Amino acid sequence: MDEQRTYLVLGGTGGIGAEVVRRLTAAGSRVLAVARGEERLDALAAETGARTVAANASDFDSVEQAAGEALENWGRLDGIVNCVGSVLLRPAHMTSETAWRETVAQNLDTAFASVRTGGKHLSDGGSVVLVSTAAVRSGLPNHEAIAAAKGGVEGLVRSAAATYGPQGIRFNAVAPGLVRTPLTERITNNEKAAEASRSLHVMGRFGEPADVASAIVWLLDPAQSWVTGQVIGIDGGLGSARTMPRG
Repeated sequence: MDEQRTYLVLGGTGGIGAEVVRRLTAAGSRVLAVARGEERLDALAAETGARTVAANASDFDSVEQAAGEALENWGRLDGIVNCVGSVLLRPAHMTSETAWRETVAQNLDTAFASVRTGGKHLSDGGSVVLVSTAAVRSGLPNHEAIAAAKGGVEGLVRSAAATYGPQGIRFNAVAPGLVRTPLTERITNNEKAAEASRSLHVMGRFGEPADVASAIVWLLDPAQSWVTGQVIGIDGGLGSARTMPRG
């Protein structure tokens, strides 16, 4: 029997997603990476040897088709990672209906599509890892839309863990603080905004994609067979600790 593990990574060209793909392929796993931009997918494939497919991860059928492609090519699917997301920092009264629905589609719809597909196609020992945010736990200002969508992700993880646990399928999430990725450049490249955000993290720095990717790969590993229904903060302390005010 072929024992080489196979994974589906949604949002595979983003800062965290690409690092997950790199780590999985470097460990000898087979990966099908899904994202919208074909140019970046081609670059990722050339770098890592991963197979790629351009698709909208908020579309349930597209995610199922990607899982079907992995199964058709490799005969097994051991895990799904959803790294698709967005950053909307705006108070509720200034958030348009369009921006709200886009936030839900990118963060909650893609997560639900991952769970739905995992419940259908993963076998005993399978693992699904989603991405939340420390803002769900911390109550940060101007995070209403993203915190609401990611709060749904956390509830989804716990319910799915209960539903599919008897089938041996695990569901977990990581909840990062501010991670230095192309998605967060508007903050990390703005000196004033960067300092304000950095001061909230008791470790005194932003996260890097590798900080989060290492936790995701750990959760995928079948050695963690008793870890399910968890939301793990990978956040420099943002979700659970506070710095002392200066001055």
